[in-house]
Amino acid sequence: MELTPGLAPLRHIADLPGPKARPLLGNVREVRAQPFHQVLEGWGREYGPLYRFRIMRKQMLATADREMIVALLRDRPDMMRRSSRTAEMLNEIGTRGLFTAEGEDWRRQRKLVMRALTPEVIHHFFPMLAAMTDRLRLRWESALAAGQPVDLLRDLKAYTLDVTIGLAMGQDINTLELEEHPLQRDIEFLFKLVARRLTTPFAYWRVPVLKRAQDHEAIAASARIQQAIFGFIADARKRLAENPARRLKPGNLLEALIVARDEPDSGFTDEAVVGNAITMVFAGEDTTSNTAAWLIDFLADHPAAAATMAQEAQQVLGERAVLADYHLLDQLKYIDAATREAMRLKPVAPFMAAEPNQDVVLGDLVVPAGTVIFLLLRHASERECELPQPERFLPERWLDGAAAHGDDPGRKLLPFGGGPRFCPGRYLAMAEIKMVMSMLVRHFALERVVGAPAARECFTFTMTPDSLPVRLARKT
Repeated sequence: MELTPGLAPLRHIADLPGPKARPLLGNVREVRAQPFHQVLEGWGREYGPLYRFRIMRKQMLATADREMIVALLRDRPDMMRRSSRTAEMLNEIGTRGLFTAEGEDWRRQRKLVMRALTPEVIHHFFPMLAAMTDRLRLRWESALAAGQPVDLLRDLKAYTLDVTIGLAMGQDINTLELEEHPLQRDIEFLFKLVARRLTTPFAYWRVPVLKRAQDHEAIAASARIQQAIFGFIADARKRLAENPARRLKPGNLLEALIVARDEPDSGFTDEAVVGNAITMVFAGEDTTSNTAAWLIDFLADHPAAAATMAQEAQQVLGERAVLADYHLLDQLKYIDAATREAMRLKPVAPFMAAEPNQDVVLGDLVVPAGTVIFLLLRHASERECELPQPERFLPERWLDGAAAHGDDPGRKLLPFGGGPRFCPGRYLAMAEIKMVMSMLVRHFALERVVGAPAARECFTFTMTPDSLPVRLARKT
């Protein structure tokens, strides 16, 4: 990321193309006119792979240059960091953990969280994952037998929340069968609130007299989530006390966090335990459920792909209702490919925000420390895509040997980020999606709801469909 002497003269941010900014607000009006990611991608198509825009007095950058994006991701957390604005807003709602940590603090927490999310841990958790997947199947079958519609979006979110809490906390809270679970409601509320705050130019909620009702509710919702986590921590400490052998081999993320906290001179605090537990809940619920929802939306329009998935599920599951053998996950190759294709076209994180910790030079561009740089991940793959018919949903392109490309997730896709801060929950997310999708196509058919509008992309911290106009039907 350094300039080689003797090459092109340096440019400054003001030299870049970009939308015309208004005197005081800059480009606030455009940013708030439609989903934020669509605004950024639209400007990218108009102004090219590197452009500027302004929010109030703060100058910002956006890039869809893949080489630049990969370099910026690689240089975290030393030269680059997550956007401090994003980190501050997440910390305000209680997620002060690995996601918002930087520098040496991030390195300490990363090692611990990675130990708690290894394939071995997922293997140990697999029986509970299978049981939760079967519970979802039974719920759907019961609803269809009673002639009731299935709310796929709601059930997918409940399922992924149950799985995340189960793996992270060792608890089965069963939000799936509780129509209005307070923990799920509070998480959904805070997700939407953070998304609104990210595109709000002035942090009014930090001024007591300017706080609105939703800001007071955010404080209450955050407190309720923390209280739930404190209860899970108490239960985990009780299990560790009753079975000290678990300290040598913790059964879940929370137990691993507590064991690390209790080690002499660990440098790990109670706040870090709570923050990482809450971070796991937030990170695991919305991202995975939305990926599954987008995949279902594609399958409703691509019956041939759905049929191929069903055939694979039949072969791998056999007579079992859900996948019961952890080692068979790797045999769901077409479902894996379909998931990757859905993530390519509808990534739950279409962009990321980063900022340099010091003044840097990107190519020939001088970028001052603290400048927010939006990495347009989806748009980068669109503009540099060498895949045939890139606008089409074609899972076959990701199968081994396809067009001599094969399975190379780093070649065109960045759905789990990149560089040292590659998402530690990737393995769990893919396991969940394979489990639920193999169960779904094995037992159910997908049909478009006649006359319903197509799902629209919304930005609620992740890119989520506003609805899922797909009907679930029992296979005959």
